[in-house]
Amino acid sequence: MDRDSRVRAYYQRLDDGEYAELESLLHPTFVQRRPDRTFEDRASFLEFMRSERPLTETTHKLTTVCASEGGRAASGHLLDANGDELFAFIDVFEFGPDGRLTQLTTYV
Repeated sequence: MDRDSRVRAYYQRLDDGEYAELESLLHPTFVQRRPDRTFEDRASFLEFMRSERPLTETTHKLTTVCASEGGRAASGHLLDANGDELFAFIDVFEFGPDGRLTQLTTYV
């Protein structure tokens, strides 16, 4: 899977609640930094997504995926179950040598 496909798969699996498949995209040392918290490893990120997220019926609507040698940046909007925008975001992804996601920094 190429990097653009991996980024798009990240959002699709998150939106569909396919956490085992999402886990396969993430390196064990995966870290996510976002304005409200930091997840220091893949396990804590997945646990939050599975059982602690305040809203689970959401959809990420991507508008752009930009490439650089070191990673990818994706911009879009998070939509609620009614299709109403909750907020806009930019996510910056870094990849390990095996192609899995190692770091995600979220800006809102």
